[in-house]
Amino acid sequence: MNGVRRVPLAGRWIVAVLGALVALAAAGTSPRAETAAAIPHWTGAIDLYRTGVFTTQKTWLWCTAADVQIVRNIADHAADHSRANQERYFDAMRAHNRYDIPVSDGIDPAGWTYGLRHFVDGRYRLVASGSFNAALRSAVTNLRRTNLPVGITVAHGTHAWVLTGFNATADPAATTRFTVTSVRVVGPLWGLQSTSYGYDMRPDTTLSPKQLAGFFTPWHYGKVRMAWEGDWVSIQPFVDRVAASPPPTAARPSPTASPRPTPTPTPTASPSTSSSGAVVGSSAGPAPSDVAFAGGIDPTATSPSGLPVAVTTDAGGQFALVWIVAGVLVTIALAIALIRSRRGWGRPDRGAR
Repeated sequence: MNGVRRVPLAGRWIVAVLGALVALAAAGTSPRAETAAAIPHWTGAIDLYRTGVFTTQKTWLWCTAADVQIVRNIADHAADHSRANQERYFDAMRAHNRYDIPVSDGIDPAGWTYGLRHFVDGRYRLVASGSFNAALRSAVTNLRRTNLPVGITVAHGTHAWVLTGFNATADPAATTRFTVTSVRVVGPLWGLQSTSYGYDMRPDTTLSPKQLAGFFTPWHYGKVRMAWEGDWVSIQPFVDRVAASPPPTAARPSPTASPRPTPTPTPTASPSTSSSGAVVGSSAGPAPSDVAFAGGIDPTATSPSGLPVAVTTDAGGQFALVWIVAGVLVTIALAIALIRSRRGWGRPDRGAR
C-alpha cells in the first residue's frame, strides 16, 4: 500500500452522510422559497394598480378585452388605451371560447384565460372554486406569489373585473394562516356607464371581503350548462418553473392620467346593463384538464402548450422533512461508527505500512 494508511471505514460513513445532507439541502429548496426572493417585501398589503394603467372598455361587450389591456399595462409598466388592441384581444378570445355562444354574450372563461395567457403571461390558469372563501384565498395567494393581477367574474359571469391588491393579516406567500381584510378591484365599465348608478366603481376601489362577495358570485349561464356552473370563476397566475412565452408586442400610446379612487361602495344586485361585456358561455378553447380547482390546482392538468400546470408546495414542510431524514442518517452513521470502532473494523488492513 506504499505506506499510505486507509481512511477508517467509520470516517468514510460520516463523509458519505455529510454528502447526503448537502444533496438533501439542495433538493429541499421549494418553488415558494425561490419566488419569495423575487417578490416585494411584505408590508401587510399589496397594490399593483398605478395611475395610467386603467382603461375603459370601448364597447359594452369588451369588458374582458379591457381587462386584458389593464393587466398587460400593469405587467408591462405600460399605458395602452387603444380601441384597436381591445378589438384584437376580443376577436382572439372569441376564437378560443370553449362554448359556441352568441357574439352578444361575449367571452367565456376559457376564452378569457387564453387572452391573459397569450397577451400577458403564460402562467395564467382558469380556477373554478367551490366557495367564495376558497376563491378569495387562492386569488390573493397567487397574486402575491407572482406579483400579477387576478381576473374575477362578477354578477354570475355577466361581467369581469380585475383584482389588483389586498390587505391581509399575514403574508400569503409565506403562510396559509392569514385572513384577508380588504381587496382592491378595477372594473372596466367605469367611464362608459353612469357614474351615479353604474355597476363598476372608481378604479382601485377598496372593498371588504363581505362587499366583494356581493359582486364575486357563482357562475351561471342560462342558455348552456357550462363546466363551471355554480363555481366561483377566476383567472389566476401560478408560479411556474417553466418560463412563459413572451406576449406579442403592441404599440404603446403615451400615458394618460387616471383619477385615484377613494369611495367604498355597497354592492348592487346586477350590472346596470345586461350586456355589459358578458363573460358568459365557452369550443375551441382549453380542454377541461386546463382548469384549476378550488384550494389549489389539478396536479394532472396540462397547459395548452402541453406543459404541466405548476403545483406549488409549502417550503416549511419540505425543509422539515429534509432535516428529519438528515437526523436519522446521522444517528445511523454515528451508531455504525461506534460499533465498528469497538470491534476494530475501522483499522487499516494488516500488512499496510
